[in-house]
Amino acid sequence: MRVGFVGWRGMVGSVLVQRMLEERDFELIDPVFYSTSSAGGAGPSIGKATGPLLDANDPKAFAGLDAIVTCQGGDWTNAMHPKLRAAGWSGQWIDAASALRMKDDAIIILDPVNRDVIDAARQRGVRDWIGGNCTVSLMMMGLAGLLQRDLVEWMTCMTYQAASGAGAQNMRELLAQMGEAHLAAKALLEAPGSSILDIDREVAGILRDDRFPTEHFGVPLAGSLIPWIDKDLGNGMSREEWKGGAELNKILGRGGVIPPERAARASPQGGERPWGGPAGAQNLPPERPRRALESPRSRSSRSACASARCAATRRRSR
Repeated sequence: MRVGFVGWRGMVGSVLVQRMLEERDFELIDPVFYSTSSAGGAGPSIGKATGPLLDANDPKAFAGLDAIVTCQGGDWTNAMHPKLRAAGWSGQWIDAASALRMKDDAIIILDPVNRDVIDAARQRGVRDWIGGNCTVSLMMMGLAGLLQRDLVEWMTCMTYQAASGAGAQNMRELLAQMGEAHLAAKALLEAPGSSILDIDREVAGILRDDRFPTEHFGVPLAGSLIPWIDKDLGNGMSREEWKGGAELNKILGRGGVIPPERAARASPQGGERPWGGPAGAQNLPPERPRRALESPRSRSSRSACASARCAATRRRSR
């Protein structure tokens, strides 16, 4: 199977490549690597020859592929996906971006929870497979047993999301902001007798300075928190918060579960802290939800969730 990889250098793509190396997945496929900016250069080191990088902006360069795995982002997806389909390319499209998530002919893949939906879609000939929002996916894996048995009517979710969710450039900017904040207070920090109020005043001042680096976040994140992620939908909700209900129900392949969500951007470099609380759809004896959460399939979902967190922690500690 010939599989093309786009966006493998970025935050998500580099994690994917590392995980595939650990699982020895590249031994099972014939990988082809692409670049939007350095076609002709060398691809990643994966233990086998892959040839020079191909041009990710040239639709003809994807001819003959059985599948495309892209972590390049929504703009590239919106530009290339319709061109390739219009040109007759009929392979499997596997995408980490949100651009196609809510399309009628796409499936959000979260196999510990919705494997039955995935299998049914394959039988129907679906060819677009999209990764879900990380907050929604973590929440659903933790409650898989209840959701699979349709025992949840509504739920609430709150999440503090790290800088990494906004992309590599935002992570760089956060580090630059931290450096500027430290530099502003450096002299006072090195003086044992300095007042903490004076230190705080210096830091607060640099955060408000017009020269403070905010090109990507728009506002300071270091020493602060951004209570809004993504676009304003005009109804008091951000697009990030809307995803909670919209994606959850699409993953399940049905409607009815309403999870109001509140999402804020916090200053850690990686990871996030979601919290979700479900309410039962009907008057149930306490034993039934407990049995659902303790079922082998539900335990497997939580184990997959924990394994993903541990793998991410190992990568960050290297």
